[in-house]
Amino acid sequence: MSNYRLFGAETSPYSLKVRSFLRYKGVEFDWIVRNKETDEEFAALARVPTVPLLLSPNRPANQDSTSILATVEADHSDPSAVPDDPACAALALILEDYADEWLNKLMFFNRWGQKPDREVAGERTMEQLLNGDLPRAKKKTRDQIIKRMRDRLPLVGVEKKNEKTLKPSFERFFTLLNAHLENSLFLFGGRPSAADFAIAGQVAQLLMDPTPGDWLRAQAPFVTAWSEFMEAPKAGGPFKPLNELDDTLLPLFREEIAVTYLPWAKANMVAAEAAEERVSVKLDGKAYEQITQHYAARAFKAVLKAVNGSKKADGLSAFLEKAAASWLLD
Repeated sequence: MSNYRLFGAETSPYSLKVRSFLRYKGVEFDWIVRNKETDEEFAALARVPTVPLLLSPNRPANQDSTSILATVEADHSDPSAVPDDPACAALALILEDYADEWLNKLMFFNRWGQKPDREVAGERTMEQLLNGDLPRAKKKTRDQIIKRMRDRLPLVGVEKKNEKTLKPSFERFFTLLNAHLENSLFLFGGRPSAADFAIAGQVAQLLMDPTPGDWLRAQAPFVTAWSEFMEAPKAGGPFKPLNELDDTLLPLFREEIAVTYLPWAKANMVAAEAAEERVSVKLDGKAYEQITQHYAARAFKAVLKAVNGSKKADGLSAFLEKAAASWLLD
């Protein structure tokens, strides 16, 4: 048995985020699929009923993927997953949170908000949870899973009135990311950052589902190839400085990150601090409203603190100003 044990699932973007990170670090670990055979052990160890759950030799059990990556990085610094350029390191934190909190909405929208994707996903989830031991009433069980997941959609902001914001956000982000990855092995040069692992975990899910998977393979081939490489990535060279990346990285921030995720994350944080049940904000010229997400608010507050700690990094202020996101450094 390895010193590290990772409870996860192929259907969990955060599990894949952590798994590929451990592979990149060369850390030996046991991959334990959460299903009916392992659920009792998982429940005894977990504080919340979601994967991933990482058991480490010298640290407490951890279920927060961002915290897991940070602690594993601290314990296993080589090969590094933190860009050498402090400005890029700050931007990587923003992109990691974008993936965890906004791109996850787009994944939920595509997977559970439309046919045939939700039926395929329901069957896949059923097979995983039951460890292939399918019941005779397969359709009933599948439909129960679908209903349970669709009931969760409002919790992540997937409501009918928000679809006019989510769908264009999906297509815009991956069009811009594809252009960036056409000229860069990873987001910040020749090796992956935490942002790569976070985004790739979500992309792996999207590629499983018929509608977004077909779109990505047809419209974003470099994203598709990068996602497959991210299953067990290896450093191909050094990180690049920001001035060698901003031709294609800046449009990603200016045309998508600063249009959707950043204003939503700020409004959600303000709503959480005011103990408001719902957050309302205009995104991309459209009204957007959802239940306030308190974990996302805490995560964004931590990102703001870290980015402001790097505010003197060469090029960061100018980049954020050109991206219409200079308020991050206020």
